[in-house]
Amino acid sequence: MSSPTGTRRRGPYATTPARRLQIVRAALAGFAEHGYERASLRDIAARAGVTHAALLRHFSGKEELLLAALAQREADEEEQAARIIAAGTAGPAVLGAVLADEFADPDYQRNWLALAIAATSPTHPAHEFFAGRRDRMRTRFRSGSLNTAYDSPDLSADDKVVMVLAMMDGLRIQTLLDPSRDSLRLLEIFMQSVIGPEGDEQPSK
Repeated sequence: MSSPTGTRRRGPYATTPARRLQIVRAALAGFAEHGYERASLRDIAARAGVTHAALLRHFSGKEELLLAALAQREADEEEQAARIIAAGTAGPAVLGAVLADEFADPDYQRNWLALAIAATSPTHPAHEFFAGRRDRMRTRFRSGSLNTAYDSPDLSADDKVVMVLAMMDGLRIQTLLDPSRDSLRLLEIFMQSVIGPEGDEQPSK
């Protein structure tokens, strides 16, 4: 039955989007702390402040929740990058600024790497997500601040994005092996070489 005003929704479905987001953010924390294999739905439900049964009303299981958490992670990174660019950070330094918190948390890095490596298997639930990172990153690079999407005489746009992804994953490993190394400074230098001076590349014809 509708409320007297006819505008207010009642019952468990009134807050479904907010509750889903609450569960997804709890899943992000759970996967970051325990990794995909060791994270449990009951722990995630407890983090979100809901029952296990309530969680299963929103998500069919851990695989669906993993994909939602990964999508939210990327959305958060995109919002953060937009804020960093709006604050005036130069193009080559943007990616390092986005990754700064992650690189300061070794356990988070280990779990992210373990998940990315596991997802190289075509049967892994996150395989398609990680396989599509190149295309999504190329789309994000189509901006005035990051012109990596443009071809150069020696490297195609796809080549550049693959190099950036490889550099990021490689620096994650090197940072874990040697935490004293300023890997994000190296990433900025690398991005300068991949992107080039602002405005010196034109879109390919």
